[in-house]
Amino acid sequence: MNRLSVKEILDLSGKVAMVTGANRGLGKAIAEVFAEAGVSVGLLARNEDNLKKTIDQLRNHGAQCLALTADVGKEGQVKKAVEDIVNKFGRLDILVNNAGQISPGPLAEIDPPMWNRIIQTNLTGAYLCSRYAAPLMQRQMQGRIINISSVSAQTGRVSGGVHYSASKGGMLAMNKTLARDLAPYNVNVNAIAPGQIETSGARLTYDARREIEQMIPLKRLGKAEDIAYAALFLASPMAEYITGATLDVNGGILKR
Repeated sequence: MNRLSVKEILDLSGKVAMVTGANRGLGKAIAEVFAEAGVSVGLLARNEDNLKKTIDQLRNHGAQCLALTADVGKEGQVKKAVEDIVNKFGRLDILVNNAGQISPGPLAEIDPPMWNRIIQTNLTGAYLCSRYAAPLMQRQMQGRIINISSVSAQTGRVSGGVHYSASKGGMLAMNKTLARDLAPYNVNVNAIAPGQIETSGARLTYDARREIEQMIPLKRLGKAEDIAYAALFLASPMAEYITGATLDVNGGILKR
């Protein structure tokens, strides 16, 4: 049987993606790697200024992209963002549910509004984006949904942040169910569970950083590109027979 060459596998020209939380960190890195692979990308984020900077950078490299200022926790804004992508590019092949907030703290300090805010962004946002993207993929009889979860969903946080762990754990459960439900339509649904990643949002002291690095078998923090390359793999033909899986990208700190 003839197979695609490696060059063909990594060329996703003609595909269209929506990446949430794309104005910085993991989302920005994923959008950049997708664009390099020929994907037309709709970048969704709440911070319009940072989003514009990212869009300008991608367009300077010849990427086809669209800025979408929206809050993933608000249904109307998500629905419009998906509609805007389809109006611009004609289809939607890949959804990356990356938007999320990290909020540590002990249970006593996590009041109901804080709990609701984290769940709304991290879990409800992924649900809403999937809800409006999936029907398009079902009609196309192909698509990819990639959920950016966390090692915390599998192990719990070292201390505090129960609302964050709950939101990411819920995402993994949703990932499995969506994979089963969408498989008949050739829509693959997978998750990535990052470990400690070095991004602008990870503010660590020198001592804290060294302590964490000593716990990681590879002895370094992850880079945003480590997650972006994993997302590219799951979006590519290399992952055609993978669905309902969680890809651990954590430097070996959790081995299953």
